[in-house]
Amino acid sequence: MTWNLWWRFGPWEDRQPVILDTLRRVDADVIGLQEVYCVTDDDGPLGGDQAARLADDLGYHAARSLDTDGEPQAFGNAVLSRWPISRQRTISLPGSEGAPAVRSAVVVELAAPHGPQLVAVTHLDWQYGATSVRRRQLEAVCREVAADMRRLGEGAPGPLLMGDLNAVPDSVEVRRLTGLDEPYVDDLVWIDTWPSVEDRPGHTWERGNPHAADAGWPRRRLDYVFIGWPHPKPLGNPIAARLEGGVGEPSASEVGSDHWAVVVDLDGRRFEA
Repeated sequence: MTWNLWWRFGPWEDRQPVILDTLRRVDADVIGLQEVYCVTDDDGPLGGDQAARLADDLGYHAARSLDTDGEPQAFGNAVLSRWPISRQRTISLPGSEGAPAVRSAVVVELAAPHGPQLVAVTHLDWQYGATSVRRRQLEAVCREVAADMRRLGEGAPGPLLMGDLNAVPDSVEVRRLTGLDEPYVDDLVWIDTWPSVEDRPGHTWERGNPHAADAGWPRRRLDYVFIGWPHPKPLGNPIAARLEGGVGEPSASEVGSDHWAVVVDLDGRRFEA
């Protein structure tokens, strides 16, 4: 599951129970979160590290993006996992001038029952014209994940890339991920799981969400779960996908974020050669 939690924007306090209830109901093995807050000057019941609080409530392991001092980013990404987290690190992504930006990716290795599972969760620049920046950001993520896959060796489960890319499926930056244009790295291409199993457009940013009712550019699929290729079939093959977070015609009090969440079922079988 991947979900942009919309930080502390809008009616953020009212949204927290909806977020927790949705995560508990979906009951995903691995959850990628973006716009996760950490507010150290708030010692109330909703203060501190949002990812840590959610993990405690759900009984999950948690890893989140850290700043240069090793502290949780105030506006960052996180992974919640049913399985233990054996490695984790934060990648600082380049900004418009090439220098490190506020955007980041958290990369973890999970001790999953089917083998060491790599997961990267990121949130890219949002500006409509920031295509070149998003390409550089995705290249940085792909290079890191490809290096990890080479370390794990042949037969490792395909890596997962999840997050809010702020780019539509036919954009240049996403086409390079999926190999429709020149891939960011030669030995890693990503399968977009949604169109692999769904004919619906899967818009995650649209005016049917009461928190995005005034969206200037609606009806876009911006949030993704990718599985890396090559991977040992059928392990990791997408089986089903759906949107969560209040899809339908809900009221604002029933919606956890301005984005819909994406939930994907992946094949857990591993056939030994």
